[in-house]
Amino acid sequence: MTQSDSATTATLALAINAIDDLKGEAVKTLNVSELTTITDYMVICSGRAARHVKSIADSVTEQAKKAGLEPRIEGKDKAEWVLIDLNGVIVHIMQPTARAYFQIEKLWDIDAAAPDETRHSN
Repeated sequence: MTQSDSATTATLALAINAIDDLKGEAVKTLNVSELTTITDYMVICSGRAARHVKSIADSVTEQAKKAGLEPRIEGKDKAEWVLIDLNGVIVHIMQPTARAYFQIEKLWDIDAAAPDETRHSN
């Protein structure tokens, strides 16, 4: 179960600001509320290396705790792909190679996954 709309919006802004503070790269926000019940939004960003990924994850986690949230974190040890669940917002922080390999944007982005109708001209 996710937070109220206003709380989710505040959590989303918190996550994006924490990522921006540490210069997270290629930040993408996806509204997945109509695709799944596990979360309303996914935020995906890249860190340049393991240390950068960990630093971004620490920033998001610290800001979330200050806001009274209880973030759940996976993958911080290796810092190839860190997932932070903020109850309504899931943050994916990935090294560029992992992001290119898994391409999670394609799994969750309805617009990107929609077929290009202009290709079907006869």
